[in-house]
Amino acid sequence: MNERHEQILEFLKNNNLVTVSELVAVTNASPATIRRDLIMLDQMGLVDRVHGSVTLSRTTQTQPTTSEKASRHHHEKELIGAKAAAMIGDGNSVVLDAGTTTIEIARNLRDKQIKVITPDLHIGILLSDCRQLSVAVTGGDIDWSSQSCIGGFAVDMMSRIHPDFTFVSCNAFSLESGITAPTNDKAAFKESLLRQSSKRVLVADSSKFGKTQLFEVAPLDSSHVNMLITDKALSDNDAGLIEARGIKVVRC
Repeated sequence: MNERHEQILEFLKNNNLVTVSELVAVTNASPATIRRDLIMLDQMGLVDRVHGSVTLSRTTQTQPTTSEKASRHHHEKELIGAKAAAMIGDGNSVVLDAGTTTIEIARNLRDKQIKVITPDLHIGILLSDCRQLSVAVTGGDIDWSSQSCIGGFAVDMMSRIHPDFTFVSCNAFSLESGITAPTNDKAAFKESLLRQSSKRVLVADSSKFGKTQLFEVAPLDSSHVNMLITDKALSDNDAGLIEARGIKVVRC
């Protein structure tokens, strides 16, 4: 398997169903080359070709791991993390969802006197040596791809708290499908995060906008999200459409 094959598979991990022309644009290869690549990947059992499009094989894991996601749009995530952390003051209670963007928020909280609750083991460890803040991990089943807690135990803990801020991350959000997640367990946990907080903030770089995953977390509206913090690559038109739903959009 060559570098282009890996590029195709990486693109498929973040896009449920793609066409040959989309893969041509991503790889700068010719349509004939892409078709030959897809035949080879199909024979290897890595993709399924369906009616002129292609998707990852059902036997292939479609959730990128935390380490795989960490380098993607890293600068944008750093800016989002700094902007989100600036909202938080001493004495606040904060829920940080699992994810590489919320990890960047956590990096900016180490000097604050706050209470942090998170399902993310990476965040728990990152903040565990900070004496001036308190950090709690929700507990629950450990998700292999993100090393974070999911399942009924984690959801039950979230139902018992009322934080000042909740920062939710996602792999996909759109005007049509709202916030979505790759598994039912992740969707259920994220939905529980959006029930309890007085300030609910979606933190996601603009590459996630316009994408949809299988399971719905919540509609993209002001009854579920108060604010979106993203990067400047989100267009004025898209930002306006989101703000028309009563959600404040901050681009950094």
